[in-house]
Parts: sequence; structure tokens; C-alpha cells
Amino acid sequence: MSKKRTSTISNPKTDWDQAGALTEEQVRDAIEADPDAHPTDEEFWKTARVVLPKPKETITIRLDAEVLEWFRGRGKGYQTRINAILRSYMDAHEDR
Repeated sequence: MSKKRTSTISNPKTDWDQAGALTEEQVRDAIEADPDAHPTDEEFWKTARVVLPKPKETITIRLDAEVLEWFRGRGKGYQTRINAILRSYMDAHEDR
């Protein structure tokens, strides 16, 4: 792998140097050993469909300055993190 990959995540979890050093056989073995990886064949792709996520809504929200500063201080994606925390709260408090 000649092109150096970089991540926009502030704390990346993928070691791209290590991943790039793997042989094709090692990659195949790792995929086969992964319980979450499901093999796909021609039949799978005949019925596969693209599912796009629902677009997010643009809103105006008033937050304490310290709260916003804290989220922004963690780098790019702070709005996504705020959304994830609100979703987690919502899921935890849904009537079942």
C-alpha cells in the first residue's frame, strides 16, 4: 500500500500501517474468523438494496456556553456526538 491513509477521527482505532502490511491471505483469514462478517455471493447482490439514512433536521438549539465549548473542544463531529448522546437518552427513556 503506497498511499498513506489518515483519519479525521481525533483518536483513531485503526493502525493503517499494520493493516497495510497484511497479506491477502491474512486479510481473508481475518474476515473468515470475524463472527460479524457475513460472506456475500452473487445471489446476495441480486436482492441487495441501498438504504439511505433519514436526513437530519436543521434546528436552532440554545445550549449553555460551557456545554457547547466542551463539545467543540473535542474536535470535529461535535454535533454528531451531541445527537448520539440525545439519542441514547431518548432510547433509555422510551416507553416500552
